[in-house]
Amino acid sequence: MRRFRTFTYRDASYRISPAGPESLYNTITSHIVEIREELEAYIKTQPDFLTSLEPVSVPETAPESASVMAAAAKLTGTGPMAAVAGTTAQLAALRTESGLSASDSSTEIIIENGGDIFILPGHGTEITPVVTGIFSGLDSRFSSLALKVIPSPGGTAICSSSSRMGHSLSFGDCDLCTVVSDNAALADAAATLGGNLVKTEADLGPAAGHIAAIRGVTGVLLIKNKKISIAGKMPELVRHRDPAGLNKITGTYFL
Repeated sequence: MRRFRTFTYRDASYRISPAGPESLYNTITSHIVEIREELEAYIKTQPDFLTSLEPVSVPETAPESASVMAAAAKLTGTGPMAAVAGTTAQLAALRTESGLSASDSSTEIIIENGGDIFILPGHGTEITPVVTGIFSGLDSRFSSLALKVIPSPGGTAICSSSSRMGHSLSFGDCDLCTVVSDNAALADAAATLGGNLVKTEADLGPAAGHIAAIRGVTGVLLIKNKKISIAGKMPELVRHRDPAGLNKITGTYFL
């Protein structure tokens, strides 16, 4: 059974698995802090990176996090900060993995950052599905659904955005946009774009098709009122009866 531990840094709250051993947990959290600090230092020299709602160019000397975010923004047409949560989760997981010994390489690492999730399965072991609930509102008929995710060997991201929940800036009126990709920065930015594109139920199909066509996106799920649209190759949809699900405020969460 997976155990998760909460870590808070600056304005972000993370759920991390494994919760132990302490040395591994500390390594993951130290990488989160490292990534956030390198990005904050870069933003001090390039303030447009923080405020732009459109893609921006970054120099070759930019930190890895800024380069990854800029690349995702270029593919989606969003500002680079639309990819910050997914980027932090994936880079922290990959940096942790790179420092593991051969005997520890089978360790599964999962990092959730405000509903943006990156799953890195361990090497040399059977990959265990991860079930993530989707939450599109207290009264939504779809909040009893979950995604049964079988992560890719190199990692899989499930990122969500909502025009009605959370703190992310949205120009649409979308209950929920969830994007799956092996690239967490891209999934995060694409989820923001999907939320921006949906203003009415009639926008669901065209928006889903647009997001699914972005290179690197595996699949997308969009919800507006009583309508749902799915495009690409999404994980299996299953039902859940987790009563705690209604207390979740993020678009995707672990069961």
